[in-house]
Amino acid sequence: MRILITGGAGFIGSHLAEGLLSQGNQVSVLDDLSTGRMANIEHLVGQPGFEHRVGSAVDPSLVCELMDGTDCTVHLAAAVGVRLIIEEPVHTIETNVRATEVVLNAAADQRHPVIVASTSEVYGKSTRVPFHEDDDLNLGATTRSRWAYACSKALDEWLAFAYQHEKGVPVTVVRLFNTVGPRQVGRYGMVLPTFVRQALLGEPLTVYGDGNQSRCFAHVKDVVQALIALIPREDARGEVFNVGSDREVSIRELAEIVKARVNSDSEIVCVPYSEAYAEGFEDMPRRVPDVGKFERLTGFRPTTSLEAIIDDVIEDQGRYISEA
Repeated sequence: MRILITGGAGFIGSHLAEGLLSQGNQVSVLDDLSTGRMANIEHLVGQPGFEHRVGSAVDPSLVCELMDGTDCTVHLAAAVGVRLIIEEPVHTIETNVRATEVVLNAAADQRHPVIVASTSEVYGKSTRVPFHEDDDLNLGATTRSRWAYACSKALDEWLAFAYQHEKGVPVTVVRLFNTVGPRQVGRYGMVLPTFVRQALLGEPLTVYGDGNQSRCFAHVKDVVQALIALIPREDARGEVFNVGSDREVSIRELAEIVKARVNSDSEIVCVPYSEAYAEGFEDMPRRVPDVGKFERLTGFRPTTSLEAIIDDVIEDQGRYISEA
């Protein structure tokens, strides 16, 4: 198969490109390098079946050109990271919605299959856990820029299904839950690489809030396997799937595990949300997926333990620090 990946030089996109190539597929990558990095795909350049273009997924002519002759598009291009979302809400909303519109419109002429990457953020402030794909969404007030990302990705989902209903585009939506692993950086607020880097440097591990908020972390290689499994599945079209791990851990506990794995003497410091972001910042106390729907379709569940994930991030961040 020949697959187009928007955002293909990003953290998840680069691993997906690598995984698809290893299975004998052809891969085209599109990335504007706003958050993606050429370093993520340098090892793929020159491999048979791989091509990359530096450009934006909001460029209709470029997207149409790259989509021509491909069998499926995995749409990963988006504004990412809580800090970026808080600091640049206009960029977040416009990038996410416009890029998805361009990709879906390009796919409409050929009824080209598209996998749209969404996020666990769309569940908003829901306290009903684990989250099921057909649950109601519970977003915060429009005056809180914290929810701009969640709203933009929810709109992406509605747009995807509107294109399927009205224009016959075969779409599948995946809601990703805290994907982590090598090549992820803490620059935009990603918690695990931030903790690991702080521990390796002997700096305090900064836990926002009281640290009792909990998340579920999945290794990027497991998420990539899940995405690859969905690409040929016609029975997945028109559906939403939670993709990730369902092992829940508090952020405070995560910091403790990182300290132990690094063998670090760093202290753990709680920082109020008002100091980390802005007054009135809201967070979700728990974010736990029900992954049964995806497992029933594909038979797949993530297999990488949290400890193994952390060890991979330690090795990766150690390499960044030594090269700095």
